[in-house]
Amino acid sequence: MIKLSVLDYAQIDEHETPTQALNNTVSLAQCAEQLGYHRFWVAEHHNVPAFLSSSPEVLMMHLLNHTSTISIGSGGVMLPHYAPLKVAENFKILLRLFPGRVDLGIGNTKGTRIVNHALNETKKRFLDYKEAIQDLQGFIADDLPEEHRHHEVKANPAIDQLPSMWVLSTSVDSAIMAAELGIGYCYGFFPYANRDALKTAQEASQVYRSNFKPSGFMEQAQVSIAVFACIGDTPEEAEAFGRALDLWLLGTNNFSEHLTYPSIDTANQYSYSDKEKQRIENNRSRMVVGTAEQVRDQLLDRAQLTQADEILVIPLMPGIENRKAGLKSLAQAFDNI
Repeated sequence: MIKLSVLDYAQIDEHETPTQALNNTVSLAQCAEQLGYHRFWVAEHHNVPAFLSSSPEVLMMHLLNHTSTISIGSGGVMLPHYAPLKVAENFKILLRLFPGRVDLGIGNTKGTRIVNHALNETKKRFLDYKEAIQDLQGFIADDLPEEHRHHEVKANPAIDQLPSMWVLSTSVDSAIMAAELGIGYCYGFFPYANRDALKTAQEASQVYRSNFKPSGFMEQAQVSIAVFACIGDTPEEAEAFGRALDLWLLGTNNFSEHLTYPSIDTANQYSYSDKEKQRIENNRSRMVVGTAEQVRDQLLDRAQLTQADEILVIPLMPGIENRKAGLKSLAQAFDNI
């Protein structure tokens, strides 16, 4: 049976504080664990006021301390911003403290120009993405070849078990790379994904499986898809959540227009231009909206088309109780297949 997991952005809802938002993410992770979700991942976003997931490793530590069994991971660490050695050290500490429960998801989005400059203004060059991942794998597994430029450097502490490692992507090229490196592939129906995202996801999954080479990080090819989901008790309630997501996905001013995640009222009161209405229509392909049963069926359709082994639900809805209720009803709907 297909696995069901969660990708969370640590969003701040209207009229809430950052502390409340972080506590809400803990509550959502605990809810997902109780409901039997397989993983709970947190994203990495910078300079987005409504999202607090700016440092996934730190947030992961907090979540691991407040859960017991569910796998906690990054979805993902934006590797171009960091030295592979430091990422390896962070995750090896997590793996030593919480063996068997840590997932390492990575991506290569550099963000906006000003964010990229702030994070990398002293860098002379960026590593090739594949080279950076290979370095990261070598530091984690402690098996850099003797001729490697960093062969004498060890990432501590030593670990007994390698983490589940994934590439989050919206491209076919990254799928081929993930396959060659023997790690999992997660296709995200994200805001900047290819316009024909489903077709791209199908192609990416196919070439990934065709080119997969087993590794110590993953013995068999594994494909997951990450999809925004708005789940309501009724189609009307789900559509109201969908309108809030419609507004958010416009991404005005690089997602800084809204200091908090918009409520249903805010979305209903917003005055949309014709261009924005067209973008909203196009963005609907990135989300599934409906009752739990309707969302389940839409997710399963996408999973079948993309040969996915796992679905990461992104419950980007206003209100923590709505997000928890959505996860609960969706889990029940999958149990009733």
